[in-house]
Amino acid sequence: MKVLGILGSPRSGGNTDSLLDRALDGAMAAGADVEKISLSDYSFSGCIECNDCYETGSCTIGDDLDEIYEALERADRIIVASPMFFMGVTAQAKALIDRSQCYWALKYILKEKFPHPSVPVRYGMFIGVGGTTGERLFDGTMLTLKYFFDAIDAKPAEGLYVLVRGVDGKGDVLKHEEELDRAYESGRKLAQLK
Repeated sequence: MKVLGILGSPRSGGNTDSLLDRALDGAMAAGADVEKISLSDYSFSGCIECNDCYETGSCTIGDDLDEIYEALERADRIIVASPMFFMGVTAQAKALIDRSQCYWALKYILKEKFPHPSVPVRYGMFIGVGGTTGERLFDGTMLTLKYFFDAIDAKPAEGLYVLVRGVDGKGDVLKHEEELDRAYESGRKLAQLK
């Protein structure tokens, strides 16, 4: 079982990073092999809407995202973790999602299967952190993730999502042991899903 954690936060060691680490610890405790990618460590552009992927099923831009595509394709479970920036994921995470148009094209235009390990079902999970406490803080992101997970052939494990409100300062989540425990348990359960 391979669990991929994708950190969308540009702030290393922040709240989102800490929660993702706890989720990956939980997955590891369940026997999973884990990999973590921090999108800020890579240089890649957003989608340029060239539509080359409609013919090839792959992105032809050719930048650091090629490495992330490879990680997505070998993962059995995917955790996307992002703080909320203006009620959505960060620019780094959104660029990854937009550049996954190639997988949408592969599935819906070319009618081909997503190139991933042969597991019965792939699952996707989300960790979101917001400084505000707004009731609708994650609404837009949930819809975006629904379609992202569909494009990469991962079933949303919504019951395992970790959505944290009212945590803003770097490291503040460390004062919320219940949220860290929830992230750990969600990661553990994600790795055990059949």
